[in-house]
Amino acid sequence: MAETFLPAAIATLDRPLLCVVIDTEEEFDWSGPFSRRHDRTESIRHICRGQAIFRRHGLQPAYLIDYPIADDPRAVDVFGPWLAAQECLIGAQLHPWVTPPYEEVVCPYNSYPCNLDPDLERRKLEALTARIAEQLGVAPRVYKAGRYGLDISRESMLAELGYEVDTSVMPYRNFAGLGGGPDFFGYPDRPFWTSPERRLLYLPVSQSLVGPLRHLAQGGFGRKVFGKMSARLRIPGILARFRMLERIMLTPEGVSLDEMRRLVDARLADGNGVFALSLHSPSFMPGGTPYTRSEAELRGFLDRIDRFLDDFLGRLGGQPTTPLALREMLLRQTA
Repeated sequence: MAETFLPAAIATLDRPLLCVVIDTEEEFDWSGPFSRRHDRTESIRHICRGQAIFRRHGLQPAYLIDYPIADDPRAVDVFGPWLAAQECLIGAQLHPWVTPPYEEVVCPYNSYPCNLDPDLERRKLEALTARIAEQLGVAPRVYKAGRYGLDISRESMLAELGYEVDTSVMPYRNFAGLGGGPDFFGYPDRPFWTSPERRLLYLPVSQSLVGPLRHLAQGGFGRKVFGKMSARLRIPGILARFRMLERIMLTPEGVSLDEMRRLVDARLADGNGVFALSLHSPSFMPGGTPYTRSEAELRGFLDRIDRFLDDFLGRLGGQPTTPLALREMLLRQTA
């Protein structure tokens, strides 16, 4: 692998740290085709349900908003007061198919920003960055590529546009079979830089391997375990059922509270004390995502968030932070 990964100095941190990263986006049919017409943003009215929980726990979530959200006049009324009270951060998430300029063919391959021509990707991100600044009066400095479609070799583009933290890396996952996305096997599952200049901090999604076989599976064996042939033979499911090896993501979407706790405990045992709780903003609206199809499912979803934060900040003595504050902290540790 040509990429260079420089581990961030997290070993010196004296307690577990938690960021909340919210993909703040339009509603669309996750199982259907991509379309420029899928730009409804009714869920923006429901984000306050989650914000109330984060406020109660003293957390400053990072809302990574995409173009339809940034272009919605209601965004000012929703995020403006939270920004003024320093209760949230605003970042950017690039969904190419709903971000101008509209020059590419809309298809699964082009839904990953890394597959666009570099000039087109830059112009789309410039448009998104400018729209966020126009609407909310802040320059976004935290970035996520839609569908985790990151090309790490284009780091200079992000830095030149003012971004300081990227949250696009999905460890132990290969998206090549899902329309030609990136392959993140071999990438770290903890914060890292790519050069001694430390322009951009990479804060990967908190997805790790859990179970007695986790260290063995962090190399090439893991790629085989979670590959197509193993999936056909249901090997990942069998290993997970007996808790020998699980791939768990830190999210309340489709992941139980027990699974999130086991993930956190396993990462802490491996010396990885930096966490990012990830979710999608439409999940705060009944019917917004497959994870909250009803009011009852939404109540369970909110309860999982609340109980996880109680556990992390209470039992574990964890501390809230933000991607930008984490970057400054790690730069000081390095110095």
